[in-house]
Amino acid sequence: MRDDPTTPAEAPRRPREWRRAFHALRALLADPDDTIQAFEIFDAVDRTTEERAFRRFAADPVGQRLLRTRPSLAAALSDRAAIAAMVPGSFGRAYLAYLDANRFDPLGLVTLERKLEATVRARGEERPKLDDAREWFHERGILSHDLWHVLTGYGTDDLGEATLLSFGWAQSRGWAEGVLVAGVAVRGTMLAGPSFPRYLFQAWRRGRRSSWLPVLPLEELLPEPLADVQRAAAIPAPLTAHPRGIRRGTWERPRPRAVTAT
Repeated sequence: MRDDPTTPAEAPRRPREWRRAFHALRALLADPDDTIQAFEIFDAVDRTTEERAFRRFAADPVGQRLLRTRPSLAAALSDRAAIAAMVPGSFGRAYLAYLDANRFDPLGLVTLERKLEATVRARGEERPKLDDAREWFHERGILSHDLWHVLTGYGTDDLGEATLLSFGWAQSRGWAEGVLVAGVAVRGTMLAGPSFPRYLFQAWRRGRRSSWLPVLPLEELLPEPLADVQRAAAIPAPLTAHPRGIRRGTWERPRPRAVTAT
């Protein structure tokens, strides 16, 4: 049993780097596949948001239990054989189908962030070292991104990532996601039409109406039916949140079609 994490000491703070964040935002909007720029934005302006989330997590009964045992979400998501053995329709099988459809590595985002950390060290910049509990929580948040795609039904194309950002901003109320949502709202209005900000607002409202997803015991929920996990998380159904359907497409398609979902 680990030490009680319910009253953790606050992590060291550092000033926000707005110039760096907006430079990374311009690069990301120019090339949405340059995912490392999103990590640059979070690293530049959003450590305080993560600290607030960590303390909320540590105050929650489920969060306290998870912090005491610190299960490895990375190990659970990397165990392809165990996930493949889960029943069709389960959260885990939906996640596996998501990985295969997108040709994703379950640890791909963690690898990207480590690449950013190496870049930061190469620049000679110092970063406060997180304690073990916060490092575990930080990695868990990164790994949760793909699982949130599965839970919400938002795609991994340009419009899907933009929509999940708005959903996530409602969950975190963080600076970095706010910067990213503002950027994609401007770009989306130019390329996807004037209705795009309203569509992003629908995603934001969906995030607000959902339960707080970081506290979900994701490892334990993988074998459960996806629909049951979505209901337990109080995530409004896609057509309830987006009456005209979830949008799919890239920025190169000026008028993406709507795809109905149930």
